[in-house]
Amino acid sequence: MKTTKRSKGVKVKDFDSMTVSQVMEKDVQSVPLTMKGDMIAALLIEGFGAVPVVEKGRKLAGIVSEHDLLEAIDDRQHLDAVAAKNIMTSNPYSVRAETTLGTLVHVLRASDLVRVPVVDAKDKLIGIVARRDVLRTYLATGGKRER
Repeated sequence: MKTTKRSKGVKVKDFDSMTVSQVMEKDVQSVPLTMKGDMIAALLIEGFGAVPVVEKGRKLAGIVSEHDLLEAIDDRQHLDAVAAKNIMTSNPYSVRAETTLGTLVHVLRASDLVRVPVVDAKDKLIGIVARRDVLRTYLATGGKRER
C-alpha cells in the first residue's frame, strides 16, 4: 500500500487507521482550577476555543470554553472574581491517544465538540486534538479511507 507523508513527518497509510497520537497537539495549554475567568478569557481570545482545566499531576478535571465564559457573563458573574472550577464543564469528554481518527470523526460530529482533550490511562492530560487537526490530516492523506 502506498504511503504519503504528512508535514510533521508522520507516514500514513489511510486516514481511518491513523491514531489521535499522530495528530494531537502535545504542547497543550491548560489552566489550574483556581485560575480566574478573565485570565482564561485572555487565553481564549488568543486563538483557543477551549482550555482544559487540570488538578495536581495534570489530571483532567474539566474544560472551559468560550460558551462557559459567556454563560458566566450572562449570569452576571465577574470574570475576574470567578475561578475555573466554578465555570468549567466537569468531566469533559476526552479520548485516548490510541483512538483512531475514524472513531474521532464520529465523536466530533455526534458531540459537536471543537477540541477534545487527550488523556492517558490515569486521566493525565497528554494532548489535545481539534477539528482542524483532523481536517488537515484528512487532506494530507489524500482522503484515503477504509471501506
